[in-house]
Amino acid sequence: MKSTPIHYSIVPKDLAGHVFHVRLVIAQPHPEGQVLALPAWIPGSYMVREFARNIVRIDAFANGKKIELEKLDKQTWRAAPCKTALTVEYEVYAWDLSVRAAHLDQTHGFYNGTSVFLQVMGQADQPHTVEIQKPSDACASNWRVATALPELGAERYGFGTYIAENYDALIDHPVEMGEFALITFNAHGVPHDFVLTGKVPNVDLARIADDLQRICETQITFFDPRRKEAPMQRYVFLTMAIGEGMGGLEHRASTALLCSRNDLVTTNTDFESESYTNFLGLCSHEYFHTWNVKRIKPDVFSHYDLQQENYTSLLWLFEGFTSYYDDLMLVRAGLLGEEKYLKLVAKNINTVLRGTGRTKQSVAESSFDAWTKYYRQDENAPNAIVSYYTKGSLIALALDLTIRSETQGKKSLDHVMRDLWRCFGFEYYEDIRVDEQRGLGERDFANVVEDVTGVNIERFLAHYVNGKEDPPLAKLLGQFGVKYVDQNNQAKPSLGARAVSSGSDCKLANVYEGESAHQAGLSAGDVLIAINGIRVTASDAADQLASKLAPYAVGETIEVHAFRRDELILRKVSLLGDAAPNVVLRVAESKKTPCAAYRPTVKWRK
Repeated sequence: MKSTPIHYSIVPKDLAGHVFHVRLVIAQPHPEGQVLALPAWIPGSYMVREFARNIVRIDAFANGKKIELEKLDKQTWRAAPCKTALTVEYEVYAWDLSVRAAHLDQTHGFYNGTSVFLQVMGQADQPHTVEIQKPSDACASNWRVATALPELGAERYGFGTYIAENYDALIDHPVEMGEFALITFNAHGVPHDFVLTGKVPNVDLARIADDLQRICETQITFFDPRRKEAPMQRYVFLTMAIGEGMGGLEHRASTALLCSRNDLVTTNTDFESESYTNFLGLCSHEYFHTWNVKRIKPDVFSHYDLQQENYTSLLWLFEGFTSYYDDLMLVRAGLLGEEKYLKLVAKNINTVLRGTGRTKQSVAESSFDAWTKYYRQDENAPNAIVSYYTKGSLIALALDLTIRSETQGKKSLDHVMRDLWRCFGFEYYEDIRVDEQRGLGERDFANVVEDVTGVNIERFLAHYVNGKEDPPLAKLLGQFGVKYVDQNNQAKPSLGARAVSSGSDCKLANVYEGESAHQAGLSAGDVLIAINGIRVTASDAADQLASKLAPYAVGETIEVHAFRRDELILRKVSLLGDAAPNVVLRVAESKKTPCAAYRPTVKWRK
């Protein structure tokens, strides 16, 4: 086996202690001392996470002897100069059960490369190999390996040596090891693995594979209608099923997913359940990222600086537009009916309209501030920020309908996305982009839209992307046969807060600006004890205190007892009407299908 300039070996050393042992061999270290650094963040999750804090021990060796390893900052080291190969050995604590970092115990091991592989500074473009070693514990005797990383010596799903063309590729292929369920399907000739870790009794892998195949083929066809070629040779869905939770992180040829075991369809449950639809939407979202953000990317992401924040104002396009297309692809794949799809759109509308943060922050600002605001939300988030995911998806819908309207249906956002792929897609498979690939600049998008559709969107962007206005969805949807009705009931009294259960208590999680609780001086974190002398419990959080407030009318004043920390407080609350939006979307009776965007490419599943 041919050696490479940079070689890692990683072994689950202590399953009970959640420790990976990593050995790094650098054939030609820098003559003045090799600098090594662990990324501070992982692409796709825009927050400095300081993964180096999980390195519990690190040493450097040359010629079999220990040499000095100087720490330069929280995530960077420099080894003393040496004339032979440099070996660095270190241990990584892995107890983060998420899609972003690393996790290890007696049931499985998972890692993203950003959490475990030190970068050899100055040699990131060199080929990298990694030997994934099997743990010695008896409980791991039947473990296998799942990753999209190309094999070099290792057999598919086996322990052994894998290869990456460079460091960026190495950290963009997460690895799962353990006893997992596996099913493989082809999407337009490309093999796809669905790998499931965690206990899910009677899981219906065949149904999941069939549905994912529909989604994947729909998206491949979307970006390449003529040839139906995918930008990867193989794809892997790495799925961890737990009691509660949901999340995903995109990679160039795979995705790491976290879901509740109840989200997955089984042989004894309804595969059209809302939770399963949400799971398919998550898969669709991360798969769409294979094109939109992994290959069509902001110019600043063309070459990641993994040691610090990389700012862009375009996440509304890369995350928001992906959020628009994720459920739409379920419709086009025949997995989601029109009525249910419109309910999901209405849910997004209500989510965006509920907070006043959208009047203070544009989606362009939200994108830029993701590092400090969106990924570090606190109890005041609804009053301070807007999500570039949810409002970004509504902007995509509004833009799609605008283009369709102004071109009399001849063009759509679909045409724009395909042209972005052709002109800005890294690894695009036509020679026109091979020599001069670059990311999307801050002002490129408007030019692409006008070039492709003839529609000038400068005012659109000024109002809804760089500005803080709500897109005119009622008007736009109405042009395509969809009624937009807000069934908000201002006659119903509301506390103007979001309550959650906390043990046996009912706690305020968010207090909405300008509404009843805020005006009375209640705050997020307050534990409600009683309303007008009647006890409030955790069960009252389920209906957001509706049953407790039902006897009262708008304008009445109630007394609320609560604990703030360990101090009892009393607040007199003048009840205002419920300000929460309740937008409902319905297809007009005169039209069966409101818009070509909603038409599936195959028959809906009955």
